[in-house]
Amino acid sequence: MASRQGDWWLARRDSSGQAPDAAVTTDAVLQVYAARAVGWRGLLGVHTWIAVRRADAQAYTRYEVIGWGVERGIAAIRVNRTGPDNYWFGARPDLLLDRRGEGVNELIDRVEAAIAAYPYQDEYRLWPGPNSNTFTAFVGRSVPELRLKLPSTAIGKDYLPGGALVALTPAGRGVQLSLFGVAGIGAGWDEGLEVNVLGLVFGLDVTSPGLKLPGIGRVGIP
Repeated sequence: MASRQGDWWLARRDSSGQAPDAAVTTDAVLQVYAARAVGWRGLLGVHTWIAVRRADAQAYTRYEVIGWGVERGIAAIRVNRTGPDNYWFGARPDLLLDRRGEGVNELIDRVEAAIAAYPYQDEYRLWPGPNSNTFTAFVGRSVPELRLKLPSTAIGKDYLPGGALVALTPAGRGVQLSLFGVAGIGAGWDEGLEVNVLGLVFGLDVTSPGLKLPGIGRVGIP
């Protein structure tokens, strides 16, 4: 396997086997994934994306924000660039959210409406945002029923659209203050307590006791 620090474009990008086979399952499926970013960025943060399959669909639709090519006029939101659960240039993704079955078609409707309303369709900035995690967090806030708990390493999730200073946490059951994603504080049932310093998050997990450390993420009880 090619090194993720070297020839990253040659690294593994096949399925990780976490999404149910679209040709077999009859359930609607909504999943969110996170994988370590490419190269040096992976030392600090992750890339996140959303994959959906309606009950009557023959395939998944994957939504994510990617910065490559935006400066040349390519839209930031990419659709079906690869499969729903594929390795991200050698990094196996973590499954953050997995909803299936009854009521999921309706959730997918709301998720796709939030994607259409994302205010940075043609913008990307690695730090402090808007980036891939800004996008996923926006969808989470727009559909709080998802209870989308993003990892503390999802740098950019605290960049609030429109220059807002106060918003719900991405999981929808907390409140955060953020100064353009550069500094802030948040508290919620799902996220616990998080302090953002230059995009790096320190925090305490409440529901499953643990610490949140920059670059490392969560350390504690699984």
